[in-house]
This record gives sequence, structure tokens and C-alpha cells, in this order.
Amino acid sequence: MSWLLLVLAGLLEVLWASMLPLTDGFRRPVPSLVFVAALVASMVLLGLATREIPLGTAYAVWVGIGAVGAATVGIVAHGEPASFGRLGFLSLLIVSIVGLKATGSH
Repeated sequence: MSWLLLVLAGLLEVLWASMLPLTDGFRRPVPSLVFVAALVASMVLLGLATREIPLGTAYAVWVGIGAVGAATVGIVAHGEPASFGRLGFLSLLIVSIVGLKATGSH
């Protein structure tokens, strides 16, 4: 269950990171509220996940999901470059996340 909470926390990190540019410096209320709600929910779920998953593992997986997800949103929705090198390094992040899951406590 903790791993599911951690994945949900990571997906919420993708949401709040993706919403940040839409807030226009927190001048737009609806995107700003979505940003804050997703940020708080992500932190709460991360905290709950660390009850059973070691902090270092949980935090690294959370950041990795957020980084890969935000980069993917940037590529798909914002036309950011999808170069071979960039995709290769994102793939390495995914391998690292899977490795941490495979070697973490169960």
C-alpha cells in the first residue's frame, strides 16, 4: 500500500509542477489553487509512504516520478526538445526508480 501511496504522491508532484507555469506567478486563482492542493496532497501521501518505505528511497522515487513526469509533460504539451540524449537520461531515471523499488523494503 505504501508504494501505491508513493506513486500517487509522485503523480501529484507532476500535476503541481505542471500547474506552476499556469499560475502566472500566482496571479491566476484557479491554477494557483490546483497547484497548492496538489502540492499539499503530494506531501501528505509522501509522508504516509515513509511510514514503511525508507525516507531516502521514498524521496528519490518521488522526485524521480516528478522529474520524468514533468519532463514528459514539457515534451508533449509544451514542445520542449525530445532529443536522443534527453530521452536517454530520462530512461536512466526510470531505471533508477525501478531499481529503488526492487531493492527497497517490502
